Amino acid sequence: VLVPVTILFIIFDILSKNVQFFINLLMKYFGQMLRPHEKKGKGFFNGATWVLISATICVLAFPKIITITGFTILIISDIFAALIGRRFGRHKFFDKSWEGTLSFIISAIAIIFIYYNIFELPYSYLVTGVIAATIGGFVEAISKVIKIDDNLSIPISVGLVMLAGEFFYAQAGQSFLGFLN
Repeated sequence: VLVPVTILFIIFDILSKNVQFFINLLMKYFGQMLRPHEKKGKGFFNGATWVLISATICVLAFPKIITITGFTILIISDIFAALIGRRFGRHKFFDKSWEGTLSFIISAIAIIFIYYNIFELPYSYLVTGVIAATIGGFVEAISKVIKIDDNLSIPISVGLVMLAGEFFYAQAGQSFLGFLN
């Protein structure tokens, strides 16, 4: 289901930047949800399309617990970073603020601890997750600088770090994925 829906969103997104009928349709039904740069047709895709592309990549590339962790961090921590950064952000960090980045990292680490406890995951998940959460926060902060939408960069960076950590811990016989099987 995810792949065909993603393809449809990509097609619609391309058409909504090039064909007046689709531009009007987008503005009529989704205009109030779009960010200013999305309304102007700037950017390759809108945020929703990037989320679907990211979800498709993560579901195909990563084990379930890593995908779920990465997407929970994307949803919750990106919101925390935006809310805290816009309200309390005083210290510049790339195109974002230190306050927003720190709120991203703290909320992402909280997610890791919650999953660690709920699913009774091994310590290797916790260590790997904290590292991935921290790197995810920095990736979110530099997303505009590197010109990659954070809806894509956050879950993929978190997933890659967790996969690398899993590989490292699996070599030591402490796999968190093997624990779930």
